[in-house]
Amino acid sequence: MPGDGAVPHHPRDRPVRAMILAAGLGTRLRPLTDHTPKCMVPLGGKPLLEHGILWLRKHGITELVINLHHLPDVVTGYFGDGGRWGVRITYSHEPQVLGTAGGVKNVEGLFRGPFFVWYGDNLSTCRLDRLWERHDAHGGVATIALHYREDPAHSGIVAEDDQGRIVRFLEKPRPGEVFSHWVNAGIYVLEPAVLDAIPGGRAVDFAHEVFPGLLAAGRPVYGYRMAEDEHLWWIDGPDDLRRVEHLWREIAGSGV
Repeated sequence: MPGDGAVPHHPRDRPVRAMILAAGLGTRLRPLTDHTPKCMVPLGGKPLLEHGILWLRKHGITELVINLHHLPDVVTGYFGDGGRWGVRITYSHEPQVLGTAGGVKNVEGLFRGPFFVWYGDNLSTCRLDRLWERHDAHGGVATIALHYREDPAHSGIVAEDDQGRIVRFLEKPRPGEVFSHWVNAGIYVLEPAVLDAIPGGRAVDFAHEVFPGLLAAGRPVYGYRMAEDEHLWWIDGPDDLRRVEHLWREIAGSGV
């Protein structure tokens, strides 16, 4: 109501910049990853990373930063500057792996406004427009895409309050510790203020250190629950890869 003292919310434009985390070794996919970075493992005729880049581009995200460690020339040789895909790619080579958050901290000067983070060795159809709308509406320092997983033993689970604000994290819960089936999907929107909470010069993980630290400091972190028409497929080992290849053949004709 006019005159009630409320400040109207003016939606911000969706960010066009994202950090793609692609420095993992993929040890559980060996020997496939002995000569191929995990993010370049083929699926449906394209590397995993290409699927991610195409999805980001579909949502108007065209400025990409990709961190690399294992066999970086395979990635840079394939994607170059990204022009073929309608994006512009900046690479960050890590001689020593810096972890999910440390890799972002390493290039913090490239992020002046809010930005997306995307784990480059997963396959997802998360609606980044919806994720951004939720983040912008709630005004938190971070919003984490959440995926419902029947067996969350190998994931990071979260608890939320009635407004969707995250109040608790737990990585890889044991059977008696499961308090939620909503898990961290590895897809985030971050405000630049989060970068100040990441220690520099060492390996740092979002789920183990940064997000719990933000909660402890009282900083608002929200969850975005992915809907039934949004999917996330983990590819941690050979069985996962075979399963996702089978599923991908089924959905490839759907336009996803």
